[in-house]
Amino acid sequence: MTGATDVLIIGGGLIGCSTALHLARRGMSVRVIEKDYVARHASGVNAGGVRTLGRALPELPLSVAAKRLWHTLPDLVGSDGGFRPVGQIRIAETDEQLERLRTRSRTVARLGLDYTERVIDASELYARLPALASHCVGGLLVDDDGYALPYATTRAFQGQAERFGAHIHEGVTAAMPEYERGLWTVRTSDGACYRAATLVNASGAWGGRLAEALGDPVPLAPNGSMLMVTARMSPFVGPVVGAAGRSLSFKQFPNGTVLIGGGHRAAVNLDTNGTSLDLDGLARAARTAIDLFPIMRTARAVRFWSGIEGFLPDGLPVIGPSRASPSAFHAFGFSAHGFQLGPMVGQLLAEFISEGRSSLPLDAFRVDRFDETRAHDMEPATVSRGVTGTAA
Repeated sequence: MTGATDVLIIGGGLIGCSTALHLARRGMSVRVIEKDYVARHASGVNAGGVRTLGRALPELPLSVAAKRLWHTLPDLVGSDGGFRPVGQIRIAETDEQLERLRTRSRTVARLGLDYTERVIDASELYARLPALASHCVGGLLVDDDGYALPYATTRAFQGQAERFGAHIHEGVTAAMPEYERGLWTVRTSDGACYRAATLVNASGAWGGRLAEALGDPVPLAPNGSMLMVTARMSPFVGPVVGAAGRSLSFKQFPNGTVLIGGGHRAAVNLDTNGTSLDLDGLARAARTAIDLFPIMRTARAVRFWSGIEGFLPDGLPVIGPSRASPSAFHAFGFSAHGFQLGPMVGQLLAEFISEGRSSLPLDAFRVDRFDETRAHDMEPATVSRGVTGTAA
């Protein structure tokens, strides 16, 4: 058994590595357990959207704060993670959709954030997206949103966390934690045994299993967001594009390849890490891309994939302290839009763990919000059944 560390994190995705870095920067000793390798799952294979545009209103203050970190990412991790602030546009194909975007813009303006989602008319829309199909009527724009490279970003956080002294163990599975006499104990598949004063559940799609073991059950559903990428094409689109009335995430990289996603999901198996692509869903995504960008009729898709992610009914993540177990914290269930939030979520968790409070309120992300009647005075969870994995 090793000596106790300050914090033990289960999960080596962007959330886990970001939390490790922010804690280590505060001088705390940190250990991360990852059952596969860092960025293996959702953190490394998502669409890479760095998006404030269209966020759920309770999530928007967190997202706006995260944006500031993205624009100074080299100062934090020594790399820009491939971040390109090319802007994001949500297009309207009908007047009704455009009116909904206007309502959204007005609602955001009333929040008092230093942040704007600007309505653009058809003239500006086509100036920015000349290859767009001719029937669109306007859009909603955030100029300094963009995209980054998920794997490179997550690995940059890992490397910086390690440079600040964090220990990150890859390829080892954690058994369910046990709490006794003020310390968490976690045994791993390589025979090691680790102790820590504080436990963080950053295990993504597997986070529901660990949360339940800690006495905080949540209705987490594992799924896989599907993506496809094309062969190289001549440049025709700069911003990241979404749609007000359809599922779409669309971007072109500097090398000419086009990435198409937008919420179509694959079936997943948490025990085998397996995903089963839904060919009908991929076909719908391709048809949407062609409808909106006719140039895509000549595109050739060369790769399809899906990462494993955890989805919650309200689309918001769980972030904050356990309600049932002492010195335990959760950060999971990001429902396929956690990549942009990751740098700031790690900072907020580090604040809460080290200071007992965070610089932004986390009430909207409470673990017990799905069961307001559950008692908060349960005994600390002490469990050893089963095995929990991690998601990245």
